[in-house]
Amino acid sequence: MTICFRNDRSPTSDPLHLFVASVLRAAGCVYADEEARLLIASIPLADLHKKVEQRVSGIPLEYVLGWANFLGHRIALEAGVFIPRRRSEFLASQAIDLLAAGGVLLDLCCGSGALAAVIAASFAADEPVTVWASDIDPVAVRCARSNLAQVRAQVVEGDLYEALPAELRGQVSVIVANAPYVPAEEIELLPREARLYEPHRTFAGGPDGLSVQRRVAEEARTWLAPGGSLLVETSEAAACRTEAMFETFGLTTRVVRSETWDATVVIGSRPV
Repeated sequence: MTICFRNDRSPTSDPLHLFVASVLRAAGCVYADEEARLLIASIPLADLHKKVEQRVSGIPLEYVLGWANFLGHRIALEAGVFIPRRRSEFLASQAIDLLAAGGVLLDLCCGSGALAAVIAASFAADEPVTVWASDIDPVAVRCARSNLAQVRAQVVEGDLYEALPAELRGQVSVIVANAPYVPAEEIELLPREARLYEPHRTFAGGPDGLSVQRRVAEEARTWLAPGGSLLVETSEAAACRTEAMFETFGLTTRVVRSETWDATVVIGSRPV
């Protein structure tokens, strides 16, 4: 599909907005008006036709824009890096409540670093937290380093805990891990944009959906300080299985749920 725009942009964006929104709506974009507003506000007019065509072709809006809005923060994104979902804002909010100034935060499977970025940003500059983040994907690591530069986080490339320094063992106050949790047989049920454009490893949790979460929980007590907590996002249906799995690794566990975010978080704490 070829889309043409005039070069003489009107002082009012309404006609342009109406046109872009109509194109997006015809392509099946549910939130066409909001997407049109974001594209027009964020993209130079000379590039707008190309970006709208990308969106019409099915590329996720966040990849087209190059950023995602997460808990009021603009998180830079590169194509192929997991797009932070609004429901994960609940995971971030729970971590903020548990983390104290001066504590140590570890973001596993960090992707773009969105969780660590918004959690760290909630603390005053004179009472910062120490931030570590880890991901197995080098593109995600590069993206996270950009998003976490202002909080001077240490972002390492490796499989879960493997690239972390030994001296961090027993020192972490809060571990957040938006680890993959979609069972293999449910991958085909995901929205088309996720299936086609985001790496399957970022949401594929193995046969039972617990494969990566299990590995995270198995080593959590080694890295957590006494009283420290591990928080993972999961589905409401799978929460009881995640909770039971946490308990097998010696964590004191509870499940929290938000209807507003439609999100479920399992929290496992190392006994004091």
